[in-house]
Amino acid sequence: MILYIAEKPSLGRAIADALPKPHKKGDGCIHVGNGDVVSWCIGHLLEQAQPEAYDPAFKKWTIQHLPIVPSEWKLEVKSKTRKQFTVLKRLIKQADLLVNAGDPDREGQILVDEVISFSGVSKAKRESVKRCLISDLNINSVKKSLNNLRSNAEFVPLATSALARARADWLYGINMTRLCTLQGQKAGFNGVLSIGRVQTPLLGLVVHRDLEIKSFVSKPFYEVFVTLKTPKGEFYKAKWKPSEACEPYMDEEGRVLSKKLAENVVARVSGHSGSVVRVQQSKKKQAAPLPYNLSSLQIDAAKRYGLSAKQVLDICQQLYEKHKLITYPRSDCRYLPLEHFSGAGYVVSAIAKTCPELEKAVANADLKLKSKAWNDTKISAHHAIIPTAKAMVTSRLSSGEVNVYELIARQYLIQFYPPFEYLDKQIDTEVAGGLFVAKQKDVLVQGWKKLFPAAKQANALTAGSDSGDGFSSVNFPDVKQGDTVLCSEANLSEKQTSPPKHFTDATLLSAMTGIARYVQDPTIKKVLRETDGLGTEATRAGIIELLFARQFLTRIGKDIRATEVGIQLITSLPENMAHPDMTAHWESQLEAISQREMKYAHFMAPMTCSLQQLIEEVSAVQFQGLRGQGKAPAKKRRRKKAS
Repeated sequence: MILYIAEKPSLGRAIADALPKPHKKGDGCIHVGNGDVVSWCIGHLLEQAQPEAYDPAFKKWTIQHLPIVPSEWKLEVKSKTRKQFTVLKRLIKQADLLVNAGDPDREGQILVDEVISFSGVSKAKRESVKRCLISDLNINSVKKSLNNLRSNAEFVPLATSALARARADWLYGINMTRLCTLQGQKAGFNGVLSIGRVQTPLLGLVVHRDLEIKSFVSKPFYEVFVTLKTPKGEFYKAKWKPSEACEPYMDEEGRVLSKKLAENVVARVSGHSGSVVRVQQSKKKQAAPLPYNLSSLQIDAAKRYGLSAKQVLDICQQLYEKHKLITYPRSDCRYLPLEHFSGAGYVVSAIAKTCPELEKAVANADLKLKSKAWNDTKISAHHAIIPTAKAMVTSRLSSGEVNVYELIARQYLIQFYPPFEYLDKQIDTEVAGGLFVAKQKDVLVQGWKKLFPAAKQANALTAGSDSGDGFSSVNFPDVKQGDTVLCSEANLSEKQTSPPKHFTDATLLSAMTGIARYVQDPTIKKVLRETDGLGTEATRAGIIELLFARQFLTRIGKDIRATEVGIQLITSLPENMAHPDMTAHWESQLEAISQREMKYAHFMAPMTCSLQQLIEEVSAVQFQGLRGQGKAPAKKRRRKKAS
């Protein structure tokens, strides 16, 4: 008997549908026609044991016990899902062959592997386990995956990475949460000061941004714009580019802070002739953005629809598990396997039926075009999030599901559109010794940008050198190097420096995926340029929500702000705990383990050693700013005696 072990019941049912009939429902499993059985976990059925499982004395929180470092790690069966674990353990022992059908990521790998191992199977049986990678729950895709089983041994590094992550999180979270909470209690704080490998530096990002905004002092800066007239009576506008001699009057971002200097430039060039010193023009192409991974989808959904990371993840799970309209959503990959290219026609046909708004886009798609998204070398366990070949009337979907599906579908369709093409122009003009630069981009071919909403297109094509992307509907005059021009007008523009903006769902997710920008150590920053990321696709939404639940973060409109408790916690902690350097480096090492580039012991040993140093540092923290804050424990109400 073959036992297929899925991560969740929905995946188990999809696997059973692809296997021989008749089916017979059992207790926590499905028996299929050829005698094989499909069962499932319900997420993690096992969890890291609590400290008191290693020593009953650890039940009491005291500094003397720290650091708590297990010599032999223990797992415990989760009480809520003990019944399903019992079912699985019995089936595992009965089976001749086991198939790990967990989700195609490191958590999906480990949660099935650990159940098999915990059930006490023989070494030979464990070594014969097969792996089934399913990223699309439609029956044909599932059948294809079942016919392409791989050896589970290939994925040992992925499971080892997940194991290292779980144990590192336990060590850091248990020890630091206990220590900070005890130190907080000494200072008069009522409550638990939760610390986590990812959650604490993430909170640090928000706190440091809030404090930067609070201490920001706006300063005026000055720009000079000129209108230049050609001999043919045509005009173009240009902006003054200060020379090196002006640097003493500029800030670190190159803005002129001296009004007198800018006024002098205006007076010097007004009414004077100048000369065109350089004309540049180049044709450029912009390929379509890649299909979505979860983070890029969450960022776009937050910008477009104001959805939180968790809302997007929940919607995606519904689209994947319930409706089977999209592929596996917790993906960190933005590429597609070449074998999927031949099935594009079925996918775009399903898009047209499910999303009438994209019917025209489907009709104009060129399915012969093969974008850079189709690349087998960029894919490991899973691929980008795309629509499946299944169609459904939108009336059966919620508005959130419609919106997110449309985003995913459009991002897929643009892979079959030509590049966006434009002319990049620049005219450098010298007037009275000053350099004035005019830049402009002219659209040649809309290409894939045709598929984006009109409002977005209007923003992208507005005229004027001040627009963010430089696109203009006004053409430059035809000038060449050496032409004489007249400065018919010069204007001084006074502006104010502005503080950075508070984080939103979109920008906080963007910060987590591009964490190298916030890392201080240049060595770690360099390492993280390719493998950066705070948390994983599957965990980022949950970590953000956790900080809200623990009242370290709050929302004000679309802004995400730190609470007073969150601010006091971060500003009290040692810097290395409140900045992302350490945990971002851990994340890159965990990725290295999954790629067979690093051993488990080489990650865990130094991390464990550093705990003692952290404990010494945090033991010196006073947390005085938290005095009187937090929730006081609820008082037990006495029952009145019956009279």
